[in-house]
Amino acid sequence: MRKFVRNILLVVILTKGFVLFGQGERLGSPNIIIIISDDHTRQAISAYGSTIALTPNIDRIAENGFVFNNAYINNSICGPSRAGLLTGKYSHKNGYKDNENSSYDSNQDQFVNHLQKAGYQTAWIGKYHLGHNPKGFDFWEILPGQGHYYNPDFIQMDGKTIRKEGYVSDLIEDTAEKWISERDKDQPFCLIVGHKATHRTWMPDIQDLRKYDDVVFPIPETFYDSYQGRKAAQVQDMTIRNTMQMSYDLKMYSEDTKDGNITRMNDNQRKDFLGYYNGLKDSLELHKFEGDQLTEWKFQRYMRDYLATATSLDRNIGRLLDYIESEGLKDNTIVIYLSDQGFYLGEHGWFDKRFMYEESFSTPMLMYYPGNQKKGTTQLNQMVMNIDIGPTLLEAAGLKVPSSMQGSSFLPIVEKPNVKGRAALYYHYYENGEHSVSPHFGIKTARFKLIRFYKRVESWELFDLENDPNELNNLYENREYKGTIKLMKRKLKKLLQTYEDEQALEILNRKL
Repeated sequence: MRKFVRNILLVVILTKGFVLFGQGERLGSPNIIIIISDDHTRQAISAYGSTIALTPNIDRIAENGFVFNNAYINNSICGPSRAGLLTGKYSHKNGYKDNENSSYDSNQDQFVNHLQKAGYQTAWIGKYHLGHNPKGFDFWEILPGQGHYYNPDFIQMDGKTIRKEGYVSDLIEDTAEKWISERDKDQPFCLIVGHKATHRTWMPDIQDLRKYDDVVFPIPETFYDSYQGRKAAQVQDMTIRNTMQMSYDLKMYSEDTKDGNITRMNDNQRKDFLGYYNGLKDSLELHKFEGDQLTEWKFQRYMRDYLATATSLDRNIGRLLDYIESEGLKDNTIVIYLSDQGFYLGEHGWFDKRFMYEESFSTPMLMYYPGNQKKGTTQLNQMVMNIDIGPTLLEAAGLKVPSSMQGSSFLPIVEKPNVKGRAALYYHYYENGEHSVSPHFGIKTARFKLIRFYKRVESWELFDLENDPNELNNLYENREYKGTIKLMKRKLKKLLQTYEDEQALEILNRKL
């Protein structure tokens, strides 16, 4: 009997975290790298079929890996999205609902804490945007708030803030590589790299300023959207035409500009940067554009700055992938790339995010999984969420997923791409200030999306995504969809009960 027990124990020890599946293997205690960018949308990633931008290094993550075509965010804004990633919970459970009034409790349960307990070394480097004192990390060096593109400040673990000279994407990558090289090589690691790019105000590296100057970008189909039938869209303040500022956003600076992004530059940076944009300003003044012509000029400038800023992001992701390979880490390192949410590149005439509409509710997500033996890129169409990442990585590491986490592991989908994903997604956006986007929550299924706006605007919206992928036709008042609305509300109520969102339940039951 004792011999039998010893044999059983030996089998358990040998097989912990090493489970065969399909053609590959789940590796025990894999290293983990999460690269999270800011406002980088899938419309600007070539792995998603973008024809306006090339992202060869981001695409490399999906070589013999996975592209998630239906990845979504719990709350489309920087801090709440990151809080959802770390905790595996919706905003009403992790306490970080918006960037205006919320504060993040980094002492709460996060997936990195469980990795730490299992012997993982953990680090967060770059943009954190959840306060100034991260917990659950053996090492961290973070940007204060949004940070700066040029010569940014970094908060260090001793509480001191130092300024580093250079471009932010390069500096974050430098620190990431340094940390990997100095870690305890006998233990697995989890590194989160938080890039600032491509957040407003889209300031490209000097070497990338002219990258898209000769490109004329097509005007999006919905660029001149009238917002008919969509009350919340009618009152927003995030249009390229009216909201985007000539100086702050598009760098048409006055001669005596005191812009903090410029004054922190050194003499050579300032000379090259202002030399480029002052030349564009002189050209604009000659043309004297007005009305739609000026709006479309602003759109072209926005696109060139945004995509040129993404160039440095992609280049530094390539540096990290090269470094992993050179250190012999590729065969036991999971790599996930995502943004904290999607972003508008002129769709509906907008920039920014926040809405539950597809461009901002969705996020790009690509994954390299070393246990995968399939050649080429696997396209995954199952619906997944950012709150699923923590549970997925814990399962990949052979660890138990806490019952308090509301996300679900998508590792079964990665291992067997025919496995079904989520049948429905829940979303809740709370902020009621910047850009005048009304708070709202809703449910998305494969075909339909139902949204309830409240506070700034009180209204319902229903979209048939199969027949109206641009979400222009609100069907909520259409009698033909009465049964669909009833069914969607029933499904929404079930999700609210499951996720224990009492505030949304009260609003759902409230009559307009």
